[in-house]
Amino acid sequence: MRDDIGSRQGNPLNVSESPHCSQFQVGGVSVALQGECGADVKLVPGLLPFRADADFSDISISVAWAEKLPLTRGRRLFDSGSVWRLYECEEGFQFDFSTPVLGKSAYKRLIVDEQVRRAQLLLSRECFENRNAAFPLEYPLDELLITHRLALEKGIELHGCGIIGPNRASNLFIGHSGAGKSTTARLWAARDGVEILSDDRIILREHASQVFMYGTPWHGEAAFALPQRAPLERIFVLEHGQGNVLTRLTRSQVVGELFARSFVPFHRHEYVDSALSFLERVADTVPSYRYSFEPDERAVEKILGFRD
Repeated sequence: MRDDIGSRQGNPLNVSESPHCSQFQVGGVSVALQGECGADVKLVPGLLPFRADADFSDISISVAWAEKLPLTRGRRLFDSGSVWRLYECEEGFQFDFSTPVLGKSAYKRLIVDEQVRRAQLLLSRECFENRNAAFPLEYPLDELLITHRLALEKGIELHGCGIIGPNRASNLFIGHSGAGKSTTARLWAARDGVEILSDDRIILREHASQVFMYGTPWHGEAAFALPQRAPLERIFVLEHGQGNVLTRLTRSQVVGELFARSFVPFHRHEYVDSALSFLERVADTVPSYRYSFEPDERAVEKILGFRD
């Protein structure tokens, strides 16, 4: 099931000003890129299954080029410790991306308003000799856009494996790296009639008082990624153990376990408060369990035969 983004209101696409456009949708959030040539709006391969087509977008990005991106003088809000840093700017937020491989200056800069609706993406000619080598929304920029928009809505991204079983039951298995998400995905994939929305990152959103889980393009080792959604029936917190034991979690335990595995922009307390409020709603709505499992077919059978 996919959202009908064409029926929603958002940013109108002005294709007369920007002759080239591409769109994708992740977690119910639609994003449109507009630029002067096809290379400026090229999607990375992982986003291609998530392509969309609509007259409106939730986030509209104009792509442009600069000879060189000047040093940033705004207040730094966050440093990822890797390729990106977040700054405060007059328009709202500024994401700078840099790597020693491409020099000292930023090779890419995203300036976005506080509502994460309109943005300008600047690419550095100094860093990219070959224009076709620059993927505008190369990871992690695509994910940063979605997580920041979700922080303003009823939604959140989690470290999790989303599985629709052969009985059409939709279960979310969450866990830190190494907890067994990809292993779980492979075990379920061996069954007929199973759909795996993602083996590493799942988005949760609420619609009409029901929580849905969405597949994302940011997959794990098992490389499962589907552009679909499904109503969420149960959550299982994965941990390695013996005997495939299920233990019901309390409301506070559910919120804590989900928050510990969530992607929340921590640079604003409003985002954190919103995330906690949404997770409380999830805890009140979806039965959740700790699952101490053994990595073989019996782990799948346990869930297929489980009744709350």
